[in-house]
Amino acid sequence: MPPLRILIVDDSAVIRRILGDGLSLDPSLEVVGTAANGRIALSKIPQINPDLVTLDVEMPLMNGLETLVELRKTYPKLPVIMFSTLTERGASTTLDALALGASDYVTKPSYTGSLDATLLQIREQLVPKIKALCVARSGAQPPPRPPASAFPLKRTQPTRESARVDILAIGASTGGPNALAELLPKIPGDFPVPLVIVQHMPPLFTRLLAGRLNARSAITIQEGIKGEILQPGQAWIAPGNYHMTVERQGTAVKLAMSENPPENSCRPAVDPLFRSVAKTFGPNVLGVVLTGMGSDGVIGAQHIREKGGQIIVQDEASSVVWGMPGQVAAAGFADAIYPLSAIAQEISRRVAIKRNEPTAAPTGKPLASDQAVHQGRERNDP
Repeated sequence: MPPLRILIVDDSAVIRRILGDGLSLDPSLEVVGTAANGRIALSKIPQINPDLVTLDVEMPLMNGLETLVELRKTYPKLPVIMFSTLTERGASTTLDALALGASDYVTKPSYTGSLDATLLQIREQLVPKIKALCVARSGAQPPPRPPASAFPLKRTQPTRESARVDILAIGASTGGPNALAELLPKIPGDFPVPLVIVQHMPPLFTRLLAGRLNARSAITIQEGIKGEILQPGQAWIAPGNYHMTVERQGTAVKLAMSENPPENSCRPAVDPLFRSVAKTFGPNVLGVVLTGMGSDGVIGAQHIREKGGQIIVQDEASSVVWGMPGQVAAAGFADAIYPLSAIAQEISRRVAIKRNEPTAAPTGKPLASDQAVHQGRERNDP
């Protein structure tokens, strides 16, 4: 298989050289071109036909966001990874880039410290994302997923739709911000259960993401706060660098935060949240796994299913990377697989089952207007 062809776009010659050297250490990657600004990059793309573009934001003549807008007009499917800084401005710009069609982002390498540390950062953060995004675009086979037999399912409660849903737990990674931006505005403001969400993102990013989603949604969405009591019609997004879990205290269920070691190389991670909702709510859990690379969520989904809860996952066609949802499905823990456009409707349908008592007064915002989604497809129970 020929190496993946990479175009590096950055106004810093030092960064271009460091990225080129770092990526060239992997024989499956080839840097086929560099550009100091967006205009040069756009002129080079048809000449060198890259498989992926890395794109800086701050550049002269044509910055990264302007370049991304023009690039997407001609190359709607070409993977683009943005470079971001861990600042308020950097986080906001990154979310803008994702909304404009960037595939993913990484923290921009620093050339002020150790070169070895910088090359390690490229190898651990950038290279896996390049490979995952290029595999997703090409339709090539991803790394083998675990067979269902690797995770023997032991149900201790009735499963599928036999239990009332009392909490909705969502996990997402690559492509997740845009998936959440499509899904959450379709949830009505009088939604009768709380939502807890893990999106793989660093500090600052999760707070800004929550604010943007809140502005577009009928439910109330905010970054998670330790000790907050779960309420219907409200959603909490795990803060960057903290695992978020739930725990019962008397008659209330509250949020808890920890700085325990990363799981699946992530903090926040989906698995700790899913394990905690399974422990706290038993069979009364609906878990949703959206687009994302890696396997975070597989073990957590197993815990939910073993307690009798339900798991639905996003399908491959609508996922930016079918890693997390694909791994859950391959392990046999998905009750159903749906395109992103159908997930909100399916969530509402499942939450409505066994909920015959009078509806309480809404605790979120006014009813969302966009409820039009398509029918998903059911997966046979493993």
